Amino acid sequence: MRAFSYERAGSVEAAVKAAASNPDAKFIAGGTNLLDLMKLEIETPTHLIDVNGLRLDTIETTPDGGLRIGALVRNTDLATHETVRRNYALVSRALVAGASGQLRNKATTAGNLLQRTRCPYFYDTNQPCNKRKPGSGCSAIGGFSRQHAVVGVSDACIATHPSDMAIAMQTLDAAVETVKADGTRRSIPLADFHTLPGDTPHIETVLERGEIITAVLLPPPIGGKQIYRKVRDRASYAFAVISVGAVLQSDGTGRVAVGGVAHKPWRVREADAALPNGAQAAARSLLADAHPTEQNRFKLDLVERTLGAVIAEARG
Repeated sequence: MRAFSYERAGSVEAAVKAAASNPDAKFIAGGTNLLDLMKLEIETPTHLIDVNGLRLDTIETTPDGGLRIGALVRNTDLATHETVRRNYALVSRALVAGASGQLRNKATTAGNLLQRTRCPYFYDTNQPCNKRKPGSGCSAIGGFSRQHAVVGVSDACIATHPSDMAIAMQTLDAAVETVKADGTRRSIPLADFHTLPGDTPHIETVLERGEIITAVLLPPPIGGKQIYRKVRDRASYAFAVISVGAVLQSDGTGRVAVGGVAHKPWRVREADAALPNGAQAAARSLLADAHPTEQNRFKLDLVERTLGAVIAEARG
């Protein structure tokens, strides 16, 4: 690990000011992803800004009946919160499906959204990776690609986004609250927060330099049967081969988002509209522009079968 300086931010304003003044600075909270990347010298910040003292760790009901989740709320606290379990069970189930209990105790809501891909070529500094070193090439294309993306890919990157929680948040139409370096605030729909790789796979979100996440907003609860199903290579502590988050109403309508298939949580509104017609129709819409490799082509069938199992479970 390379040497770095460290400070504890006393306010959101101080944190963004410090980050904006140093292009090599990083915010740190739980550190469950960042510290691993620093040890491997994939991330090499020269300055860390500790944001744990910013009092962004509360869960509050909003005036419209939704929920405001502070950026520093730990995954364990979010998953076990009474209101979340009752009205946003999809979030609770997705969080419990991820990582381990020890990691969930440290990991934060904002950090979960910002975690970086688990592509093995990204983690191997001896291999070319456009996400780690722009312009160096993508080793996954033409390499071992079983775990990689099948939709929303580019010639520069076929990595997947690893978050389980983000799939649930995407299904529920969450938004991300931020404060920019100049002090202005904005609310970004989660659907627009993560970016597709294009020619710049190293740019993973629409956050500007120095901008910090302060909260995630969930709209008023929509009811329905909320199911998160994760298909993985082992029963626990594994990232999704594919995952399906769904909210299904008694009349067959609903919403669906899929993980393990794209560079971002994958949701297509046409697939929501197709849900009453069954898993095949919805999967066809979800994966309409798929470009799988020979090694991960099986994901196309796996999405349809998993979605079919979710629909069957919702129907009882």
